[in-house]
Amino acid sequence: MIEILRALPGLCLDPWIGLALLVGVLAGLLIGALPGFSATMGVAILIPFTFELSIMPALALLLGIYCGAVYGGSIPAILFRTPGTPASAATTFDGHPLALRGEAKRALGVAAVSALGGGVIGALLLIALAPQISSFALRFGPAEYFALAVFGLSMIVAASDGPPLKGLIVAVFGLLIATVGMDPLGGYPRFLFGSVSLMEGIPFIPALIGLFAIAEVLDGSPGKTAKNAAVGGSSLPSREDLRRCGWTIARSGALGTLVGSTPGAGSDIAAFLGYSTARSRARPGDRFGDGEVKGVAAPEAAKTASTSGAMIPLLSLGLPGDSVTAVLIGAFVLHGVQPGPLLFQQHAPLAYSILALVLCAHALVFLVAISGTRFLLGVTRLDPRILRVVILLLSLVGAFALRNNLADVWLAVAFGVVGLLLRRGGYPAAPLLLALILGPMAEENLRRALTLSGGDASVFFTRPLTAILLGLAVASVALAVLRRKAGPISPS
Repeated sequence: MIEILRALPGLCLDPWIGLALLVGVLAGLLIGALPGFSATMGVAILIPFTFELSIMPALALLLGIYCGAVYGGSIPAILFRTPGTPASAATTFDGHPLALRGEAKRALGVAAVSALGGGVIGALLLIALAPQISSFALRFGPAEYFALAVFGLSMIVAASDGPPLKGLIVAVFGLLIATVGMDPLGGYPRFLFGSVSLMEGIPFIPALIGLFAIAEVLDGSPGKTAKNAAVGGSSLPSREDLRRCGWTIARSGALGTLVGSTPGAGSDIAAFLGYSTARSRARPGDRFGDGEVKGVAAPEAAKTASTSGAMIPLLSLGLPGDSVTAVLIGAFVLHGVQPGPLLFQQHAPLAYSILALVLCAHALVFLVAISGTRFLLGVTRLDPRILRVVILLLSLVGAFALRNNLADVWLAVAFGVVGLLLRRGGYPAAPLLLALILGPMAEENLRRALTLSGGDASVFFTRPLTAILLGLAVASVALAVLRRKAGPISPS
């Protein structure tokens, strides 16, 4: 920590580093707010612009994009129920109902403070516990990854609105769709229906855009948001909201850091697990699904903390924690730095400066988010018909930009129709999206674990961590069923 404090003044007083960080944060917020544009895409696009920069301004620009994009996806999620990134889908569950109640400013304020809290918690844990958390993450084998995927699906099924059976049906449907594409181990094409565009499977970015953004346009709801969202108080949350959300932010921040440090997990899984954990600990008077501030705080803190968690295996082991840090490894190498166990020994000042940059990036995202709230709410006063057209155009452009493939646009439209039908039938859309994310991970690691064990399924029950995760998955669904039978929690 002393080394971090020593590095902060030099970073804060260097105008080029500060400018690069600000440009990165602004670009990240814009990229995250546009449906279909992810932090990975933003970092990858801007890496060529860092060739002529020295190492610290270059990393400041890229880390600013990373942190800004993770938060930026929550802005349209709250205002229009159109998540800019997959990780922001969980924020729609309670953020958008708050906007419909005329409390969009409150929701944006809670989101900004929660993102700051989660980012700081994640950064502090990154500084203090990087070697220990990395060692724990390395204990994950195929059986543990399969159990983690099952646990993630069970949590979102249990936390979905309506009967758990409906959430389970949607999750199974999503798992079936996730089998489209090439066999992960054998390399055989499956369910392509003559389309080479499906060889890599169903891309979840067009699915996300369809299930939330296009379905929202088809449902005609952006007009409701534009009519009511401008009402609200201060940009900063009240003391009561901070008191209600304090423990939720701390718990979700720690959970998000742990999930982020697990290679391959990512911020989307962290956000859903954070929300599900907060909802499972709901108290009488909480209104999850109907505009509960803790339902905004939990996914925001978890997904932001996961960005710091993903840096743990990157810096200490040279392994990417998610797709963004995989791109960042390339940026490190391009600037002559090899992340890994020797980084803190051979480049200690640089390593501690990177940790300080992570803290600065989260703080700057918070300042920009709070100062820009009034402008964001001004957008909601536009004519609802214009909003629908803009959202639809951005959605279609975002779907096309992923792979420059027109087939992705048609996939987004198809999933928009599916999302509309799910809404009309009272089925949650989130389990379908999460199944598309976790389905390939679950199938690949299930088959790998069985291959390594010679077909012995007891490997899922004899390995302690695997047994614990599977047990928690069963317990979460059982608890949701019991709560459903006992009746809903009465709102205050």
